[in-house]
Amino acid sequence: MKAPKNFEALFLAAAVLLNMAAFATAEEPVVHVAAKAHATVAADGTTPVVMVKAKRLTAAEKAAL
Repeated sequence: MKAPKNFEALFLAAAVLLNMAAFATAEEPVVHVAAKAHATVAADGTTPVVMVKAKRLTAAEKAAL
């Protein structure tokens, strides 16, 4: 009965060691950073505005959702 208990402990120890080795030897991914974009302001100073026109839902329609 000692053998299965020892195999379980051996398996757990091997799993822990393999996970630690995987993290220790993993390479850090190379991160490519794009050049910073320069923001420019329109010459006339206007800001684009989006107008959304839609019918409001009634209480019954909201309840149906």
